Amino acid sequence: MRIAGITIPENKRLEVGLTSVYGIARSRAHEILDKSKVAYSKKPNQLTPEEENEIRKIVEAYKIEGDLKREVSSNIKRLKDIKSYRGTRHMKRLPSRGQRTKTNSRTLRGNVRKTAGTGRRKEEKK
Repeated sequence: MRIAGITIPENKRLEVGLTSVYGIARSRAHEILDKSKVAYSKKPNQLTPEEENEIRKIVEAYKIEGDLKREVSSNIKRLKDIKSYRGTRHMKRLPSRGQRTKTNSRTLRGNVRKTAGTGRRKEEKK
């Protein structure tokens, strides 16, 4: 089964398989399956063509995949252009939602630091 150019994994339940589409998480997958009246536990290869088309129609109503990625990147670009605090944090590749940076956000900052020990030398064993 393909939705918005993404192949839904055949071996997973629909509620999990739908999350492989960017913009659909578990809660939205439940919402989609409730609207289309399909059981969460069904697998994509057990669907009838009518159920497949119903799910596809409901999913197309949401902003997903390329459109959503484009919107998110344009929102970030707007923040950078107006030089807002969040925009400058994005430019510097630092956390933009108020997290501390003294101890965390190592991967975002790109600092590959070794953990600091106590500074004492190990005593030799006798």
